[in-house]
Formats: sequence, structure tokens, C-alpha cells
Amino acid sequence: MARGSQVWFNGKILPTEEAKISLFTHGLHYGLGAFEGIRAYKQHAGGGAVFRLREHMNRLFESCKILDLEIPYSVDHLIQAALATCKANHFNECYIRPIVFSADGPLGVHPGKNPPIDVAILNWEWGKYLGDQGAAQGARLKISSFIRPHVNSSMTKGKITGQYVNSVMAKREAVAQGFDEALLLDAEGYLTEGSGENLFIIKDGVIKTTPLTSVLNGITRQSVIEHLTHQGHRVIEARFTRDELWCADEVFLTGTAAEITPVREVDFRMMGKGAEAGKPGPLTSKLQTDYQAIVRGQTTAEYCRDWLTPIG
Repeated sequence: MARGSQVWFNGKILPTEEAKISLFTHGLHYGLGAFEGIRAYKQHAGGGAVFRLREHMNRLFESCKILDLEIPYSVDHLIQAALATCKANHFNECYIRPIVFSADGPLGVHPGKNPPIDVAILNWEWGKYLGDQGAAQGARLKISSFIRPHVNSSMTKGKITGQYVNSVMAKREAVAQGFDEALLLDAEGYLTEGSGENLFIIKDGVIKTTPLTSVLNGITRQSVIEHLTHQGHRVIEARFTRDELWCADEVFLTGTAAEITPVREVDFRMMGKGAEAGKPGPLTSKLQTDYQAIVRGQTTAEYCRDWLTPIG
């Protein structure tokens, strides 16, 4: 995992070792910050392009609005900063991490009316988030003992730094038990999402995903729903239980890091039926292929024409 040697920090491209924060940084102590996960891909025609860059930056600003943090740059400014960081590190394919957090200021829980803000963009080369085997053969998942916090205790529309401690705990528990990833229930026992991915199930041709009342509005999730709709499929947003999940014909995860990852096993139960149980399903496999064509500029479909921003 090669890390970029240059980062964008508070308006400037700097060597990574020069981009430093104070130990008195408020966001470090209390988790008051927001971030994004974005991917750039090598293009079929050459060069690189960032997938749905503007949508990600818009969500970053929404996350900060939820936190009442005012980013001292515009969306357009951060879009150009992300592209500049890729170019500075000579990356045509990489993971891009913008992050905004309350900086060195008051050290009580209350950061002050207008706290100082640090903004950084860094990137690194990152392969398959759940491993090459998980992407090819399907990941093994465990329903976690940790639940997705209630919507009145956790702001589900924000990609907020401090809120991810719950995901870290769930992921560590799953990995310690020999699984690749965790699935979290909500306070009423319905499925929500993985530690960092949205969840889809397919049963008798019906595609279902968790409604946005309890999960992050994933950019990859949005893209998959739009793509499937244009392919003539119907996607239902509805709550579902763990036993419905266990009996699904196909299960897959979506996310910027995970991309499209099939699920072959949940709680020691193989997904699917008969001889095909425990293997990626046909629609999931086709979706993986379609997604790679989209992100690498190999499709001429009109609906996704503006999803790629060239690095230049």
C-alpha cells in the first residue's frame, strides 16, 4: 500500500512529513470531524479519473453542516485540491481521503462558536478492501454484537470521524472470530450495513437494500441503484431481518473501498441455493463487471457520462 509522499493541507501541497497537527487538536480528542473516501481509476483510454468526485465533496460539506463546522474552502476548491494531490503523487489510480476536523483550540467538549478548522487531502494506493479472494469468491460476514446507533444518537447522513469507533469495534470483533467483515443491526433488530459498506440482498429476482433512515447514503450505493434501474431491474428500499438475509439468493456489499463485493457466507450459513451456494451470484458478478467498465471509462451510457473527472 504505497502512500503518497505529498498531501494537500490547509491550502498547500506539502511533503507528507511536513503536514503536522498539534496534540491539542480538538478533533483528535473528541472526534469532531468528517471525511470522505474517494477512488481514482486508470482509464481504458489512458490517464486517470476520479469517480463521482463532486458527489463525494458535496457529501463532505453536508457532513460538516451536520456538525456545524464551516469548511473555509468551496466545493470547487477542494475538487481541484484532490486532483492536484493525485498529480503531485503521480497517481492515476488511488484512494483519496479528504478530512476536515476541529483544530487546535479550546480543549473542553465545546469547541467554541467558530472553532479553527484543519482541512487535508491525502491519498494512497489501495487494492481490494476485503481482499482479492473476497472480491472474487465472496466475503465471509458475521452479524455483530454491536448495533448501529439509533438515529437520535448518531447522525446517519454524516461520514463523521468519531462515529466510526462503533464500526471499528464491530470490525475487530468479526475479524477476531475469523470473518472478513461485520454486519450491524439497528436498535430494533433490522439489518443496516457493514462497518463501512451498504448492504443489498436479492431474493426471487427482487433486489432490496436498507432504507436511508438508518444508513449512510453511499455514493456507490446510489450508483448501483441507478445502474440497476437503467438495466431494467427494480430496487426496493425496505428494512429486512437477519433470517431474510440468510435465505437470500444473493448478497453483496457496496462502497468506495469495497466497490462491489459478493457475500458468500453470513453467520456460517452459505448464501444461495443448491450447488451455487457459497458462490457469487450471477447478478452480483455481472454488476462487478459493469461497475469496473463504468469506473474505467469503458461505457458510453448517457446516465453515467459525468461520473468521471479526469486527473489531467
